[in-house]
Amino acid sequence: MKFSTREDIDLPLDKVFEQVSDLDQFERAALRRGVKIRRLDNHAEARAGMQWEMDFVLRGKERHLDAQMISYDPPNGMMFEGKSGGMLHHLTVDLTPLSKKRTRLQLELELKPRSLPARLLIQSFKLGKQKLNKKFKKRVSEFAREMEKSAAR
Repeated sequence: MKFSTREDIDLPLDKVFEQVSDLDQFERAALRRGVKIRRLDNHAEARAGMQWEMDFVLRGKERHLDAQMISYDPPNGMMFEGKSGGMLHHLTVDLTPLSKKRTRLQLELELKPRSLPARLLIQSFKLGKQKLNKKFKKRVSEFAREMEKSAAR
């Protein structure tokens, strides 16, 4: 199952990459949402090989996710992989310059079930895919607008 969206941001490529590669801000945001997150590596700055463990509640059940950055290509993007129970996750962040002051952010999240319970979870997601996709696009759009606002300050 795939979720994807793209947003055009009124900022230069390097500024957008600076924001999307600030992984500390995403860790703090996850903590605010109740995710227990722990870094497993000692890298001081973003790079391939970074790893995290996360525990969170989804659909009323405690879940565990092991994630790692598998590709780091400044200023073009990043890729992450994760495993949660019987589910594989693949997140691609791709940045494309549209002009000197405009950048396209493209996100794609792919979920691949590898067990029967994971397949059942994906089936329940498929029933509400339109709503989930709308929420995914809305969050990415809000993030893009927030980037523009913070750059204007």
